[in-house]
Amino acid sequence: MLRAFRAAFLASLALAAATLPARAQTVGEVGVDWLGNDIMIDAVSDPKIKGVTCHVTYFDRSVIDRLKNGNWFEDPSNNSISCRQTGPIEVGDIDLSKGGEEVFRAGLSLVWKNLLVTRIYDRKNDTLIYLAHSRELTDGSAKMSITTIPLYGQTVTWQSGKPQ
Repeated sequence: MLRAFRAAFLASLALAAATLPARAQTVGEVGVDWLGNDIMIDAVSDPKIKGVTCHVTYFDRSVIDRLKNGNWFEDPSNNSISCRQTGPIEVGDIDLSKGGEEVFRAGLSLVWKNLLVTRIYDRKNDTLIYLAHSRELTDGSAKMSITTIPLYGQTVTWQSGKPQ
């Protein structure tokens, strides 16, 4: 009985991990001022599309800046994104709706604000769209960045067949 429970528990953990957004790897950190504020550059591989890597930048406030200006628990919503083909493209089971699918999420505040990367597939133009934006509980943010990867003319493997 205990062995069956343990196997079921481990299987549910594996399933949950497979549905989580991608994890980022910090590949760059550029100091911008004497206060210790930095621009961080993270590499994010799309978990459902092999051969695509996005580089996302965001502002990381220093302790000195937080003490000087207040707003202790929050980083600015400024961000940028650039995605490129970094290998053969293999498309898994992706959300094909107009709302797309969250690929990556990182906290920009202690509780409420997140930096999100959402992927949308543009069927008509056969293009992957990646949108970086911030989400706040009380006020949304109009600061966003977009990048695209055209699939036209590329050799692309679709796990479930190319959508029509």
